[in-house]
Amino acid sequence: MNTIRKINNELAIAGQITPEQFQQIAEDGYKSVLNLRLANEKGMLDCEQEKIEILGLFYVNLPTKAEEINHQVALQIFKIINQLPKPILIHCDNSLRSAAIVLLYIATKQGIAFEQVFQTTIRIGLL
Repeated sequence: MNTIRKINNELAIAGQITPEQFQQIAEDGYKSVLNLRLANEKGMLDCEQEKIEILGLFYVNLPTKAEEINHQVALQIFKIINQLPKPILIHCDNSLRSAAIVLLYIATKQGIAFEQVFQTTIRIGLL
C-alpha cells in the first residue's frame, strides 16, 4: 500500500495507489485523481480509471515522463489541476513526479519564477 501525503487542503501526492486504497481515497474526501503514469510503466493498473469513477471521483490520466517536464508541459498539467474538483490526489509510480508537479504548481501560484523552482526540483532529485 502506498502512502498518501497531504500537501495542503487541495493537493496530495502518492506513488501508485492500490485497488485496496480506492475506497479509502473516496472516504477521505478526495474529489479527483490525477495519474501521471504512462500506460507502459511497470505496475500501471488497467482498471484504475473505471474503479475510481465508479466511486464518484473525477479521474484524469495525463502520461508525463519526468525527463520531458518543462514549462509548457507543466502549464498543461496546471490547467488540469485548476479544472479538477478539489481535493486532488496526484500520483505517479513512486511519488517523485507528483511531488515535483505539486512543488512547481504551488511555488508558481505564489509568484516564484518557474525556472527557479524547476532548478530546485532538479537539485533535490525530484526530476
